[in-house]
Amino acid sequence: MRLIIKKNYEECSKWVGDYIASKIIDFNPSNNKQYVLGLPTGSTPLGVYKRLIELNKKGTISFKNVVTFNMDEYVGLNAEHPQSYHYFMKHNFFDYIDIDKNNVHILNGIAPDLIKECNSYEDEIKNKGGINLFLGGTGNDGHIAFNEPGSSLSSKTRIKTLTEDTRIVNSRFFNSIDEVPKTALTVGIKTITDSKEVVIMMSGAAKGIALAHAIEEPISQMWPVSILQMHEKAIIVCDESAIGELKVKTVNYFKDIEKNIKEPLA
Repeated sequence: MRLIIKKNYEECSKWVGDYIASKIIDFNPSNNKQYVLGLPTGSTPLGVYKRLIELNKKGTISFKNVVTFNMDEYVGLNAEHPQSYHYFMKHNFFDYIDIDKNNVHILNGIAPDLIKECNSYEDEIKNKGGINLFLGGTGNDGHIAFNEPGSSLSSKTRIKTLTEDTRIVNSRFFNSIDEVPKTALTVGIKTITDSKEVVIMMSGAAKGIALAHAIEEPISQMWPVSILQMHEKAIIVCDESAIGELKVKTVNYFKDIEKNIKEPLA
């Protein structure tokens, strides 16, 4: 595992955006060899999407042969609902890059058969050859996507009941908690860790305990992000304010091994 420590959220976002861009460039995708990218929603990736849009506009990268799979979607919200993740991705990323809309995959929260929708999603990921890089964030409790504490570490895409705490946190995007759906479709923890690379962003002091569990504590389903310890190519990118719960020795170790590694796109 790599731990990249940056000064603030803006520097984290730039590093991650540049890293993803460098991976796409190195892969050199084509019609017959598409790069498959897993993507999240929420406030965490907004800076990354802004950076990727900037690089796309400059001509540094193209998304014409990039395929995307999003992490999750609320059950009961159609694609036009302003709080759906279809809407979020369209208005925060996809409308501003040169991606083929046929290459965009987001779970359908109003599918007539939700179990079939989840199984088909897993099948489509396999048909595309698996995910090259999955980008994500994590909650203060260490959840990834809607895989909350207690989720099976071998879980695949499925219907997930949301905890009251999650609904309260997400209610800031709705008029009231009563409008927040009680269930969602989400990729599983194994869906994420089956990816060739996983990059998780963690910013702010509130993520400090989750970061400590991810790096220093035993793997546990009660802290889903801790499963990254078992991934052969996992990267956590955090800012200085998130490292307060880590041991000084841990911080110094990761800073030392990264100091001679050049920046992405450098």
